[in-house]
Amino acid sequence: MTPVTCYLGLGANLDQPAEQLRQALSALEQCRDIQLTGWSSFYRSKPVGPQDQPDYVNAVARIDTTLAPLALLDQLQMIEQQQGRVRLRRWGERTLDLDILLYADQCIDLPRLSVPHIEMCNRLFVIQPLVELAPDGRLPNGTALSSILETLTEQDQLVIMTTPSRADLLSPP
Repeated sequence: MTPVTCYLGLGANLDQPAEQLRQALSALEQCRDIQLTGWSSFYRSKPVGPQDQPDYVNAVARIDTTLAPLALLDQLQMIEQQQGRVRLRRWGERTLDLDILLYADQCIDLPRLSVPHIEMCNRLFVIQPLVELAPDGRLPNGTALSSILETLTEQDQLVIMTTPSRADLLSPP
């Protein structure tokens, strides 16, 4: 299979969330059928769900992969499990969440997977790092990601750290 470019959402708010994201990027770097080609800065965001939980740390990664969509989803879920994923309630706190935001220019609607990610256009903590990584990016329907970003600017967001270097991903914490 010819490699395709995909964008992944990363999020965590338990057990040192920035370190969880760094470890997830490192795990992606080690996957045989995935080439990690870039990642955004890490952002702090308020929770979308219950407000009695810690703030999230979010980022977006760009990969090239030969994995089919469901095989990629399985790989991401394996990384989540290896990092001790805990999800206590819907839209609640979690140690790590990895989502397929975009898979090439495909629209996918399967019981286990919807791409583009169903809520991504409503969430600044997804669109802002995505536009950072792909300033000219578009949804499969042609909508510019930058135009979506303009509609979400009233949501509160703060960059909490610079983009980790490749050396940061390969070195122990």
